[in-house]
Amino acid sequence: MEISDLITPESVVTGLNATSKKQMLQELAHKAAKITRLHERNIFDVLLERERLGTTGVGKGIAIPHGKMAELDRLHGIFARLDTPVDFDSVDDQPVDLVFLLLAPETAGADHLKALARISRLLRDSKMCEKLRSLDKPQDIYRLLADSAKSQAA
Repeated sequence: MEISDLITPESVVTGLNATSKKQMLQELAHKAAKITRLHERNIFDVLLERERLGTTGVGKGIAIPHGKMAELDRLHGIFARLDTPVDFDSVDDQPVDLVFLLLAPETAGADHLKALARISRLLRDSKMCEKLRSLDKPQDIYRLLADSAKSQAA
């Protein structure tokens, strides 16, 4: 599974403006609703429910909120970079500015886990995160994410 299977140039957001974890999840749910054509509130509720189980703020300014929804027929991702990092209750107590949202069908057990692992591997690379933080255009970020996943597989 490649990152380009999860995101499109339209699902990359720069300059996401949020002042809290809840507001960030609301903004991401809004964007995801446009892409998946599912109800924004349902997406938000799934994300909040997952956060109640434990934070998806994995450290070093990165969060990977995710959830499963019966209405989906495939995995969907959204990458967002915030202008101002927000407190996300991360494992290292650092604020978050890079977010990769993943939504999966309820039946996507192994695929969901593989996608989470791929995203996590990609965002553990400090040079990759540095580049993601330096690029301004969503299409440049999309290209970087899609190309880097291919080079990791090689």
